[in-house]
Amino acid sequence: MPDAAATGPRALLRLTEIFHSVQGESSRVGLPTVFVRLTGCPLRCVWCDTEYAFSGGDSLSIAEIVQRVAGFRCLHVCVTGGEPLAQKNCLPLLTALCDAGYSVSLETSGALDIGGIDPRVSRVVDLKAPGSGEESKNRWENIELLTSEDEVKLVLASREDYDWAVSACRQRRLFERCPVLFSPVQGQLDPAQLAQWILDDRLPVRFQLQLHKVLWGNSKGR
Repeated sequence: MPDAAATGPRALLRLTEIFHSVQGESSRVGLPTVFVRLTGCPLRCVWCDTEYAFSGGDSLSIAEIVQRVAGFRCLHVCVTGGEPLAQKNCLPLLTALCDAGYSVSLETSGALDIGGIDPRVSRVVDLKAPGSGEESKNRWENIELLTSEDEVKLVLASREDYDWAVSACRQRRLFERCPVLFSPVQGQLDPAQLAQWILDDRLPVRFQLQLHKVLWGNSKGR
């Protein structure tokens, strides 16, 4: 396991993979991106498509990760998981990537505190609808920390999830706070149906499909 005593560039993280692809989600969709997938997650969403990142991986220092990222010669970096914030050394990793000149985004479940993250990082917070089985894990205190540079993503499996998402966004004024993204669970909610609901309700949200799955299916490392 990572050595908690190490600090700075020597600090260790458990890493599942680093790969170069196009961003499949968020407002950065389509941009060539280096993905740093950290290992481990305290949640177990029923539709999770990255279960292979729950355990295993290799221990690498922050310096080694930044060096590997540099080898791809790509401006955009996304730190993801699993749940990257489950490892405390994720925070200095994010800062190190920003210091190296990258445009950095973080994909997080929203179950853990997003305070303390380098302000140069764009935080993509994945709020959990009831269909995920993990609605109770949402850390609603995070909402007050969001800025216009962040994004909220809601992955929806049914009409019930959709109605819940609309209500949550309106009650917590998410539409006014930051960009909001609605996505269908692959194989459970017809994308055209979700798009029509959004249009019918005149919602100020971004509809999105997972572009990487359109291009490469469910291949790992994409």
